[in-house]
Amino acid sequence: MPDFFVHESAYVDDGAVIGKGTKVWHCSHVMPGAVIGERCNLGQNVVVMPGTRIGNNVKIQNNVSIYEGVELEDDVFCGPSCVFTNVMNPRSHISRKHEYRRTVVRRGASIGANATIVCGTTLGEFCFIGAGAVVTSDVPDFALMVGVPARRVGWVSQCGVRLALREGKATCGECGWRYEEVAGVLRVVPPPPLSSLPA
Repeated sequence: MPDFFVHESAYVDDGAVIGKGTKVWHCSHVMPGAVIGERCNLGQNVVVMPGTRIGNNVKIQNNVSIYEGVELEDDVFCGPSCVFTNVMNPRSHISRKHEYRRTVVRRGASIGANATIVCGTTLGEFCFIGAGAVVTSDVPDFALMVGVPARRVGWVSQCGVRLALREGKATCGECGWRYEEVAGVLRVVPPPPLSSLPA
């Protein structure tokens, strides 16, 4: 008895690896060689191609195809009908399988509905890609990206809350994490060591 759920209308091919607690919903197809982690949720009409890797606790909404060359780390969210590519200049009459470009979506990133991620890019940890955006280059950690082509319009916390920086610093009102922007890069400000806190 498998420790994951597959809807009766879905197909999971021999050679696919699916982690504990993952759910594969209506009309989806997981192909041989795909590796999917634990506690993932694949919505309706999701295709996961051979050679792809999906981490733990990843949410993939309806009508998303994860093509060969795409890697999703833990806690990634893919909104409905978002699009990945794997070849820069596809032609029906020319095979370019040897030209697949790697695309990596780092831990905690969110991709909005109908966004397009052009192959060969890396989306940083906890970044947020707005609905309908077209990503054509690497995205920094915590960046809020919108538009065509996508551009950074701000920063978000690990909770997905937009940050209002003052003098390059901000605190997330939801989780309390503190952030600092240095040379165009946002980083988490670590809390002081317990030994330095007043008794």
